[in-house]
Amino acid sequence: MDRLKGKVAIVSGGATGCGAAAVRLFAAEGAAVGIIDRNAKVGQALAFELASAGKRVVFAAADVSRKDEVEAAVANIRASLGPVNVLFNHAGTIVIKPFLETEEADWDMLFAVNVKSMYLMTRAVLPMMLLQGGGAIVCTSSISAVYGTPNEVLYDATKGACHMFARAIAVEFRDRGIRCNAVCPGFIQTPHGAREVRELSALGVDVSEAAIKAAQGRMGQPEDIARAALYLASDDAEFVNGTQLFVDNGFSAV
Repeated sequence: MDRLKGKVAIVSGGATGCGAAAVRLFAAEGAAVGIIDRNAKVGQALAFELASAGKRVVFAAADVSRKDEVEAAVANIRASLGPVNVLFNHAGTIVIKPFLETEEADWDMLFAVNVKSMYLMTRAVLPMMLLQGGGAIVCTSSISAVYGTPNEVLYDATKGACHMFARAIAVEFRDRGIRCNAVCPGFIQTPHGAREVRELSALGVDVSEAAIKAAQGRMGQPEDIARAALYLASDDAEFVNGTQLFVDNGFSAV
């Protein structure tokens, strides 16, 4: 349908999982896409695959928690594809530990990757959007932003910050043509999701197949999140701003 025709998008954390699914879908919908990820081997392979199929897709390696690397990666993508007007802040990770076993280093690392990265990416891209008269930003939050999970206190806190970051950007920049929304996945069948299930199970939390089925019907797929991000990034959502779109098949409705 070419819902992103003429757009230039960046997907952080775009080498694997939901990020890679978004890269594929954004490109299929007409966008030129820049992938930013620290996994250079996989990110470059994805960009090469899509470029070989006729899509405008490039890769730039970066640790998204480091300002110098983010700014260099964004500059490289702009030089290759043009000014960016869609940003999917997807990069993130998780710490799963009993709270009293967490360390300051865990807190610092998780907030750097999950929260500081959104600040750095948005700070690098937003001026381009403003010069163009508008743009769309999507941030990956989680059901964990509003549903506390045992052994995930640090992760839950970062996703709560993601919620408010998206809302506050929307409020500050709405009248300058900027939309910013959060997509909130449930349990998704990705390496991240598999790790979460494995480590929670080891700590005695019931995230069995039966428990997940009871909570959300099935494991989510990366494409479920990609389609939600596409909607929020596209002009179909032109009057949707500062919201959180839960993609969890009813988990958060109970």
